[in-house]
Amino acid sequence: MAAQPVFVVHEHHASRLHYDFRLEIGGVLVSWAVPKGPSMNPADKRLAVRVDDHPLAYGAFEGVIPAGRYGAGPVVIWDHGTILPTAGELAVGLKAGALKFALKGTRLSGAFALVRMKGPRMTGKEWLLMKKADEHADARFRLVLALTPAARSRLKELSPPCDTT
Repeated sequence: MAAQPVFVVHEHHASRLHYDFRLEIGGVLVSWAVPKGPSMNPADKRLAVRVDDHPLAYGAFEGVIPAGRYGAGPVVIWDHGTILPTAGELAVGLKAGALKFALKGTRLSGAFALVRMKGPRMTGKEWLLMKKADEHADARFRLVLALTPAARSRLKELSPPCDTT
């Protein structure tokens, strides 16, 4: 039996703070930039913009991307864990533009959905990330930064595993 696919959420302090939401699908980390970060509150609908896939090795990356490189700035892991259902089911959902999955992480747990937005002004990269109402939902959820001064002090300047420059 194959291992469960993984997810990681990177807190990325680039030109603007955002959260990179990544799901293991088809041997890569399929990725979305979430400007306001994920939420455990089902009332929150978060814009998630599809970005380039990343290699699985990027899931463990933490460091400061050097100035002058794409995405320059500190990157820390905000959350990580496993995903249900199987990667095959995720691939079908990705292609259809509607992913339904459950996360088992340290900050994010329970049922979520990613749905591609449609409309005349949409590019096809715009999705919505939503927490589903379940026993893990928290209407009082507040996003807390992982990049504390202590975390920042242990980061080294590194080129990420996907760096092609």
